[in-house]
Formats: sequence, C-alpha cells, structure tokens
Amino acid sequence: MRYGSDDQARWPGLGNVVHDRRRAARLTLAQLAAKTELSQSFLSQLENGRTNTSLRSLQRIADALSTTATELLAAADSTPGSVIVRAGEGSLDQTDWDNDGSVRSLVHGARELRALEFTGGTRRGEREFTHGNDELIYVVSGTITVVAHGEEVILSTGDSYYCPSGVRHRWWAHADDTRTLLLAVADGLTVRRAPHGPRRTGLPKPR
Repeated sequence: MRYGSDDQARWPGLGNVVHDRRRAARLTLAQLAAKTELSQSFLSQLENGRTNTSLRSLQRIADALSTTATELLAAADSTPGSVIVRAGEGSLDQTDWDNDGSVRSLVHGARELRALEFTGGTRRGEREFTHGNDELIYVVSGTITVVAHGEEVILSTGDSYYCPSGVRHRWWAHADDTRTLLLAVADGLTVRRAPHGPRRTGLPKPR
C-alpha cells in the first residue's frame, strides 16, 4: 500500500480504530484473519501502525466488523471537523496486489454526506454493493459499466446513474484514468421525508 505524507497525516489512527472495533466485536486476530482471508501478521502490523491497507482489504475488515470502510476511515480522520479536502489528499490504493487506481474521500470525518472520488477501478466489478440510502454515480471522465436491476449500462463522461436504496449493484471502470464520483447519504442515517400536506390551489377558502 502506498501512502503519501498527506495520507499518513489524515489517518494516523486507523490501526487503533480497527483494533478497538475488533476488541468490541470480541474477535481475536486469528478470528479476524479467518473472516477476512487476510494474514494475521498483516492485521497485527496494521493495528500497530507498521503497515497500511488498500480499500479492498479495508472493506474485508469492515465486513467482518459489521461496518463500512468509509465509517472506519471517518473514525480515524485526524481532522474530522475540517470542511476542506485538498486535491490529492487522503488517497487509498484500491487493491494491494496490482495498480488498479485509487479512491479518496471528499469529506472529513463522519458527515451526513458520503462522497468518494475513484480513479481507475477496472477490477471493481468483482464486488456487489447494497446501500441503505440512494446513491448517485457520476462519471467525471472516461467510461464505466454499471450492473443493477439485472441490466448492464455503459456510462461515459458527464453521464450519471441513480441507484435506489436496497438495490444490489456493481460497477467498474474501462481504463486506469477513468474518474468516477459517488454521492450518497452516509450509511446508518435515515432520510426523512416531510409528509405531503394539502395541495394549495391559490383560491380563497369558502366561508
């Protein structure tokens, strides 16, 4: 996993967060390794701050801990109250074993809006996702394929796809320089819709 100096500054406590969540779930390192199919030595080094992780490995850890990768990163963010994310700040490699692009969060801390910017991701189609809230997928540049509702759709620069909550879906980029933006209400939050009131006609009420 390759981090720049900005990335290390943003998530210095990620190992501690994983450690605390694992202990809260009453899992040993060996049990977490079995659930994630990651090595026990890697998990130990991660928890002790001696190595970093990719998004793919962090998603495996999050699944085993009944949470999400974005929630773990938000909990480890060193400046959760900041309202600015600078260009190139906080990027994660998408996988450990090859150069399949990167992803970065465009918000700090545990906010109500989840915003992720992906670069590349040609192998992302291996994993399906289901979210508790609606999600918007927008192609900044390049081409991606989205599979949802049993249909495969190709999106190009400027196209967007609205994925309702609860729909199993997956997507992948067609090239390493493709840039894709994902926007959604953060996991665990419920969107409250105001009840519909009486329709206004503009006519005076009868006396």
